[in-house]
Amino acid sequence: MFYRDALEVYRARPLDAFAWLAHGFGTRGSAAFGNGNLATLRQIHSSRCLVADGKAGCLGEGDALLEQRPGILVGVKTADCFPILLVDERRRAVAAVHAGWRGVAKGIVKAAIEQMARVFSTCPEDVHAAIGPGIGACCYEVGPEVAGRFGIQSCGPVKLDLADQIRTQLLQAGVAAERMYLAGLCTRCHPEEFHSYRRDAERAGRMYSVVGIR
Repeated sequence: MFYRDALEVYRARPLDAFAWLAHGFGTRGSAAFGNGNLATLRQIHSSRCLVADGKAGCLGEGDALLEQRPGILVGVKTADCFPILLVDERRRAVAAVHAGWRGVAKGIVKAAIEQMARVFSTCPEDVHAAIGPGIGACCYEVGPEVAGRFGIQSCGPVKLDLADQIRTQLLQAGVAAERMYLAGLCTRCHPEEFHSYRRDAERAGRMYSVVGIR
């Protein structure tokens, strides 16, 4: 379902069906996106969503960036957190979402879809959601306090499947299961391809994931 192209960018094959859409999940080796038309955020692990509205550059604090105007790519940067690209095929609207455990616990996924509905009149059943590379349950051990935020009761460490939590929230927001596409690539397990904060701590770089209307 996901493939890596010659530019070392991962793409969700179902999204290639939309000729009007540009999208990609960056790797360690991929070149910078945007060339001056990239809109980003100062990510704060929140449920705050902003609209790019045709502007490039860093547009403020938040963890989801929405756009409907052609020519601007909206992007998030990650190094274990999950990048999620939302695409409304009917309204031709998009969003890039940064989803770490704090943001997921605060409902960033649902907030982004609700904001798309308010701003673009998006219906959840028209949304495609591509969930890019992030830390897998194989490598993501959290304590009881974090696990409890997801309804998991434990007296010790827990392997948290954050991608599964994201899928659950997408379903709750009204996105169809058949329109969710999961890369299934663990950033910590693949040092040759991805940056990972859990693996490399402060030495970790960041990868951009972007989406936009051509």
